[in-house]
Amino acid sequence: MEDKLRFRPNPSLKLMDQVREFLRYHHYAYRTETSYCQRTLRYVRFFGNKTHPKDLCSQHVERFLSNLTTQGKVSASTQRQALNAIVFLYREVLDFPLDGKISPIRSKKQQRPLTVRTQEEIKRLLLMMSGTLALMSKLLYGSGLRLMECIRLRIQDVDFGQNKIFVREGKGGKDRTIILPGNVREELQTHIKSNYAISI
Repeated sequence: MEDKLRFRPNPSLKLMDQVREFLRYHHYAYRTETSYCQRTLRYVRFFGNKTHPKDLCSQHVERFLSNLTTQGKVSASTQRQALNAIVFLYREVLDFPLDGKISPIRSKKQQRPLTVRTQEEIKRLLLMMSGTLALMSKLLYGSGLRLMECIRLRIQDVDFGQNKIFVREGKGGKDRTIILPGNVREELQTHIKSNYAISI
């Protein structure tokens, strides 16, 4: 019964449109959609646009992933993302699970450690910015919002009375509440009043 109710993308659509339809139906994050589509497209093109993924098997996937490492010199995380995207394509979109173990040549490319800026460096950077971009940057730094969450933020998602920001459908499609930084509160209110002509 559960399998009958499961969403299936429209088979009359092109393959990549089917992938997008499934991702959007299940409210995957925009970045996940972009990543999965890029990895899937690269996989399809690797074997030629006239070759349908259903005509390929685990050995082909293994060959593609190994090529990413040996020729593309990608990092381990990029290779893992590609594997996740391809497994998703077969299992969810095509309903054609891969048989056999996939054991590609593993990437050994090491990721460089992240550079963490000091508070003083961040302050100097923010002082060099102005306007809406400066306000967005302060929100990102002070509240922990992700970039796309900040871009999609609406006026009704900001509660000045409780000093809270409501994040709708964040990563993984989840809602959450975060604290509105006190040092941004007044500037944000001014921005809303001057740009949207409403009282708050």
